[in-house]
Amino acid sequence: MSAEEVLVRVLAMLHAYPPGHNAGAEWAAHGLLRDLARRGHQVDVLLSQERAATAGYELDGVRVHPYRGKGDPAGWMCGTGRADVIVTHLENTARASILAGMHRIPVVHLLHNTYDKSKAWLVKGDPALAIYNTQWMRADVEEWWQAHRGDWPMPPGIVVRPPVAVDDYQATPGDRITLINLTAEKGAGLFYRLAELMPRRRFLGVVGGYGQQIIRTDLPNVEIVPHTPGDRIAKDVYARTRVLLVPSVYESYGRVAVEAMCSGIPVIAHPTPGLKESLASAGIFCDRDDPDAWVEAIRTTTAPAAFRDRSKRARARAAELDPTAELNHWHQALEEVVARGRARQAL
Repeated sequence: MSAEEVLVRVLAMLHAYPPGHNAGAEWAAHGLLRDLARRGHQVDVLLSQERAATAGYELDGVRVHPYRGKGDPAGWMCGTGRADVIVTHLENTARASILAGMHRIPVVHLLHNTYDKSKAWLVKGDPALAIYNTQWMRADVEEWWQAHRGDWPMPPGIVVRPPVAVDDYQATPGDRITLINLTAEKGAGLFYRLAELMPRRRFLGVVGGYGQQIIRTDLPNVEIVPHTPGDRIAKDVYARTRVLLVPSVYESYGRVAVEAMCSGIPVIAHPTPGLKESLASAGIFCDRDDPDAWVEAIRTTTAPAAFRDRSKRARARAAELDPTAELNHWHQALEEVVARGRARQAL
């Protein structure tokens, strides 16, 4: 942090946090908060789920506080410990926005999906800044806003894709066909069907951090491994993976797909708008309702010459998604929010 910059006190009000909770939204939030901590700002995460953590801890300079009671946020609302800005997402958006309004603290909404509930809080929550995780999401919200609130200006917003540093996800690809998070929505049914159709291939299923897991133990070519923390996924999962399957019915971005590409692992995916944006031309897209197309894609992609080509494309796309520029934009935008908030407080 340069001499002219002023320390920012950031309070993030979130329901759960890594490494105990390893969903994409939480790792995306951590990527943004970790960046602020590395720049010298004070970053505290206040959890709202009782079982999310039993004691406080620190992760990459971010201080995480367990839920103790409804009065937890009080210490950050006023006095010398008053937060300069509140960052929130998902189920904490409502409460964080209300507290921010009551105490005249600017609030930043992190948007990880295009659900109407998230969009509605852009209206009710009056955020000083909205962070969209993709360009397609921002366009979707702009269209929704025009239809529902065309007479009112949208909150300021920027796009910051979930930060994935290539160096954090380096592994030599293995030999398995892998699915991470064994829910129906993520494509567990298709995963097991492909294992049935390709009995000579070895499949790896990774239990997810959320959702109803579908576990089958009747297929000899399928290995199921427990939920894997994000800081171990490269060593424990991607190092065993030849091709990653992402047949999700909905992905606003698809973080695991980008992580896998960092190791040169080709990704076969259902063409959701988020996956099309994250994978771009490096992705291999098949409809999740067409198992035969997935069988052919696996066979084609794992052929030696094709695999080398696809692996090269994957690494190139991961490099294109280097988060440095967008993190710089995030930092600048947050400091501008804080400066405006301090100016209002001085009136």
